[in-house]
Amino acid sequence: DSVLAQIVRLMRDAQGSRAPIQRLADRISGFFVPIVLSIAIVTFVVWFVAAETAPAVRAFAAAVAVLIIACPCAMGLAVPTAVMVSTGKGAELGVLIKGGEALQRAGDISTVVLDKTGTVTEGRPTVTDVVTAPGMRTATEEELVRLVASLETSSEHPLADAIVRYAKDRGAHLSTPEAFQSVSGRGALGAIDGMAILAGNEALMAAYAIDVAPLRPHAEQFAAEGKTPVYAAAGGALAGVLAVADPIKDTSRDAIARLRRMGLEVVMLTGDNRKTAEAIARRAGIDRVVAEVLPDGKVAEIKRLQSDGKVVAMVGDGINDAPALAQADIGMAMGTGTDIAAEAADIVLMRGDLGSAAQAIELSRRTMRTMKQNLFWAFIYNVIGIPIAAGALYPSFGVQLSPILASAAMAFSSVSVVSNSLRLRNQRFS
Repeated sequence: DSVLAQIVRLMRDAQGSRAPIQRLADRISGFFVPIVLSIAIVTFVVWFVAAETAPAVRAFAAAVAVLIIACPCAMGLAVPTAVMVSTGKGAELGVLIKGGEALQRAGDISTVVLDKTGTVTEGRPTVTDVVTAPGMRTATEEELVRLVASLETSSEHPLADAIVRYAKDRGAHLSTPEAFQSVSGRGALGAIDGMAILAGNEALMAAYAIDVAPLRPHAEQFAAEGKTPVYAAAGGALAGVLAVADPIKDTSRDAIARLRRMGLEVVMLTGDNRKTAEAIARRAGIDRVVAEVLPDGKVAEIKRLQSDGKVVAMVGDGINDAPALAQADIGMAMGTGTDIAAEAADIVLMRGDLGSAAQAIELSRRTMRTMKQNLFWAFIYNVIGIPIAAGALYPSFGVQLSPILASAAMAFSSVSVVSNSLRLRNQRFS
């Protein structure tokens, strides 16, 4: 499917879906219809018995007026119109909401969990530093970069892409890796030109008994600067460490501040080095960081937050985020990320910035407020209108509502509900 076709399909599915609050309207309607029929019958009987002139005509007119004014159109329109308008407004903002349930649930969010790479940061990391280990077999920095980049050509991780681009920009001739293996949350390994190569974090090196002590001070310094250290080993020995920096998006800090002003707890959840993650979090204005977690660990953290009674939104963009997006009460995928993440999410943020996440939550809150207003006024309209149609004003004022006026009142109630929903189109979500 083209992107446009996918957007059209999502919009069609969302606007045809039912928000859970619609069940309340359905339950009310289930009781409402037999009650109104009973009132209409009682109205007919009372007017037929009590009317002094043309009792049959006046009884029939009063009963019909009750049935017309009680037509539950406004109640039936209260939720669907708000869903249709808000999903359309969301698309205008670059926020694709997959259904009425997601739209309603997003308004209840209390905690927003953010992935780091591609969500808080640009997702276009670059290599900034290369340090070779003392006495390494691959004698030069250029050879170290070539070996690591050759290995990373088979990886889909953003850091791998940065290393490959760095090597190609320097004219390195890359080889095809043999026996490539990606180790989730740790790095990758394989063979280049017959030599075993590892590239990843300290945990990967420890798993293969590679001592990183000679380069740990460099790695810690990189991490303190918000860079990700990538250790490299060749032939079973430490070869060097590369620093990869992924700058924070220009919009992230303001968006995170806005989420916090909305009363939301913001947590950054990442598989990256703890010191790197904490440095990025400080710059972005995030107080709480959970770092060095594998994809399964992300799911476990989401579950832990949910067990504390929190309604959790997960915002991410990568394959590793998909399980956490599915586990969260509301998953929000960056439109600039992978198809798997978008498929697992309830909301897709087409513009790829955190400001859209704040807009999605605010849109949900305003939509729920509009739905409740619609249901309230539809209910009040019937509470007031039915007695008047039945003739409650006749003993005091001699006024009986005709079926024509009852139909006009019924139409006005429906128009007022639709108009209230349409106000969402003109509201600003800056």
